[in-house]
Amino acid sequence: MELKEYVRDVPDWPKKGIVFKDLTPLFKDPEAFRFALDSLHDRYREAPVDKVVGIEARGFIFAPTLAYMLGAGFVPVRKPKKLPWQTEQVTYELEYGTDTLEMHRDAIEPGENVLLIDDLLATGGTASAVVKLIERQGGNVTGIGFLVELGFLNGRSKLNGHDVYALIQY
Repeated sequence: MELKEYVRDVPDWPKKGIVFKDLTPLFKDPEAFRFALDSLHDRYREAPVDKVVGIEARGFIFAPTLAYMLGAGFVPVRKPKKLPWQTEQVTYELEYGTDTLEMHRDAIEPGENVLLIDDLLATGGTASAVVKLIERQGGNVTGIGFLVELGFLNGRSKLNGHDVYALIQY
C-alpha cells in the first residue's frame, strides 16, 4: 500500500512557508490505518520492548495501540501541567523558540527497553528531547519510529546512535 496517497499537504500552516503533512486522511481510512500500524508492528515485533513512549498529541494515536500489539506498557509524554503526578521535564529548541515536555518520574524503570513512537520526524528536536527524558530515567532506547520523515530537514542527525525508522519518506 502506498501510504503517501493518504497524506495531505496543507500549505502555509501553521505559518507561512510551512507545508504541513496532514495525516488525518490516513487515520480515517481503516485499511491505511491498519496497514500503518501493522507495518510498525512488523518492524518492532522482534525487538526487546518493555515500554512504548508516545509524544503528545499525534504520537498518542499510534503508540498505545502499538504497545498493546507488542505486549508492552504505554508511556505518555505531554506538555507541561498535563500529567497528574511528579514529572521529569525537558526544554528544547525549536526552529521558532523553545518548548517543554514532561513524563512521569516513575514511567520507566532503569534497564527497561523503550521504543519511542511519534507521527513525524522533522528537525529531530522533539524526539532528541524525549530520548533525554528516557535515558535520564535509565531507559534503553531500542528504536525510534515515525510515520513520516522529512529527510530534507536532517532530523536523524540529532538521533545519532539510535535505530530510526519511518514508514513514509519525503
